Amino acid sequence: MKTFRLGGIHPEENKLAKKVVVENFPIPQQATVFLSQHLGAPATAIVQKGDKVKVGQLIGKAEAFICANVHSPVSGTVAKIEPVADFMGYKKPAIVIDVEGDEWDESIDTTPDLKEEITLTKQEIIDRMKACGIVGLGGACFPTHVKYMVPPDKKVDYIIVNAAECEPYITVDYRMMLERAEEVMVGIEAMLIASSAPQALIGVEANKPDAFTHLTEVAQKHPKIKVVKLKTKYPQGAEKQLINALVGRNVPNGKLPIEVGCIVNNIATTYAIYEAVQKNKPIIENFMTVSGKSVKEPRNFRVRIGTCINDILNTVGIPEDTGKIISGGPMMGKAMSNLNAYTVKGMSSLLIMNEKESTRGEVYECLRCGKCVHACPMGLEPYMLFAFADAQRLEDCEKYGIMNCIECGSCSFSCPANRPLIDMIRVGKNKTGAMIRARK
Repeated sequence: MKTFRLGGIHPEENKLAKKVVVENFPIPQQATVFLSQHLGAPATAIVQKGDKVKVGQLIGKAEAFICANVHSPVSGTVAKIEPVADFMGYKKPAIVIDVEGDEWDESIDTTPDLKEEITLTKQEIIDRMKACGIVGLGGACFPTHVKYMVPPDKKVDYIIVNAAECEPYITVDYRMMLERAEEVMVGIEAMLIASSAPQALIGVEANKPDAFTHLTEVAQKHPKIKVVKLKTKYPQGAEKQLINALVGRNVPNGKLPIEVGCIVNNIATTYAIYEAVQKNKPIIENFMTVSGKSVKEPRNFRVRIGTCINDILNTVGIPEDTGKIISGGPMMGKAMSNLNAYTVKGMSSLLIMNEKESTRGEVYECLRCGKCVHACPMGLEPYMLFAFADAQRLEDCEKYGIMNCIECGSCSFSCPANRPLIDMIRVGKNKTGAMIRARK
């Protein structure tokens, strides 16, 4: 089995919801849709208070290069357009819609039938990705159409599909592999056309044997698509590590995967591309795991974007011993400070952590044991970066590669002294980045 070369750790998997079929979460009575649900500039609202909208209708237009269209996840009347606090407590521009029924835009194919034959051309597929507001659903939410605007001097050798789902607790990608494998394959075929790549590789970790077997069987009808088994190791799903594992190429520091002939997409993104290309359906919902050791019945949901997070949590019940609620997984997710916020593209998990899990251990002086160095998948020296960041030595932070950190948290996980390595490195990375930008 393949894996990446440097570092890596083995956190407890806790895939508590892996046997739970994805269920549709009820449509909210009111949806709050943020105009910034992606990397880059916010979309610009093209509706006004009082306008009637349908499901899938464009309500926020991308006007910058790195930006993504935003569509209405519900039908009803625009109640207001104003800044609303997100789950971190930061106010962002949003469109609030009072729901009235469930009327879909006529251009969207709402039938459940599998549509295999792709009739769109290469450019039409890229244009459809842009029109439907497709973004990377692995966490970064980078506008997908931009990845496929390949410079003339570059060539795509491989489409790499991240089906590792190495983050603990999250199981929606696993369920997608079992429940929607045929649609995923058609989505990948569309990606092959859009990129002119000769081959696609799907990386699946060994801890998902049934998903690997099922994808392999379905892929037999698609000669350009190969399913590859990977060792179970975190962070296998990080794009540089996945490329190294599957094709043995190393993306240079500060460069993108296209530099080594690859485009990487999460498996949930491939399904979104299928729906966009074959059904003209934009991203108006997301797949989400709601889990935690204290949760009686962990669930996998398909949720309309703009649904109140508190409503989702109350469906499974917030345990009394809850210490922290995280958007995402325990390694790279972000603690939530506002539960009266709303779901967005790329929100793949709500993790409820109990008091014991969420309490930091007593911090000791660095032991110089080197475990953080051994764990780092980027070959960095986290203990040193921590010291430089803490001392505000930003030039040294830059010199020793702090901007190459992928913020996976492997260093903090492996530290026997409980030092908050990733926290301080993130601070140092932000300040170093600001220093570099000011220099230009």
